[in-house]
Amino acid sequence: MNILWWQALVLGLVQGLTEFLPVSSSGHLILIRELMGLNDGSSFLLFDVMVHVGSLVAVVIVLYKPILELFKKPYKRLGMLIVASVPAVIVGFTCSDIIDKYFSTAQYLCFFFFTTAVLMLVSELVAKRKKSEKDITFGSAIAMGLMQGAGVFPGISRSGSTIFGGTVAGADSKKVATFSFLMSVPIILGSLLLSVIDVAQAGALGSVDWFSMAVGTVAAFASGYFAVRVMLKLIAKANYKWFSLYLFIVSILTFVFYFL
Repeated sequence: MNILWWQALVLGLVQGLTEFLPVSSSGHLILIRELMGLNDGSSFLLFDVMVHVGSLVAVVIVLYKPILELFKKPYKRLGMLIVASVPAVIVGFTCSDIIDKYFSTAQYLCFFFFTTAVLMLVSELVAKRKKSEKDITFGSAIAMGLMQGAGVFPGISRSGSTIFGGTVAGADSKKVATFSFLMSVPIILGSLLLSVIDVAQAGALGSVDWFSMAVGTVAAFASGYFAVRVMLKLIAKANYKWFSLYLFIVSILTFVFYFL
């Protein structure tokens, strides 16, 4: 992995900010990497996961109380988290080769960015019109889990899609935010484990630039901590239209760049 420390810093900052903002961290990482001329996506597998770990540590620190509550009887919330994680695991295992082959470059990001923009716009419209909100149930957890499965594709925001699922299911905006961020924990941990195994089997651990890796991870943690604090407040107000507008603009720009 040939990456300069300042490139790792930029990618880490982008990952941390976009992981918890509904704009797709994976899509932005691919786009920024290509703009930097770092086109070999396969060699950045471990780096991508490590910057995700940096943002994971941020969410664990912010939401340590809800995380601890998962392990209190009767374990209902833990059960809902497990159920919500299943679709993403299934999609990840069954579609990983397709995703790597066709969607590991920025060429198709415009379509997925556009999809996320529509999801966020609909989420705000639905949230503003709801007369009553309810707690997270197994039904809303399943809806969020199914949408998280769609978030496996670069350009479709994991947090944005789960927010859409929980909002359409009628759950309370604040609780949707917390549960959405909790859902990121098992997904990132699973990705980390599989990626480390793949890199180790390829004998590539010795070629990793650990300094750049550390810079990117710390940057992702710092920006992720800031982003999750901000996003919790924004989700409580269901204020998504600016993210939708941003994604529409990015979608148009990427379409023009790659197709015109």
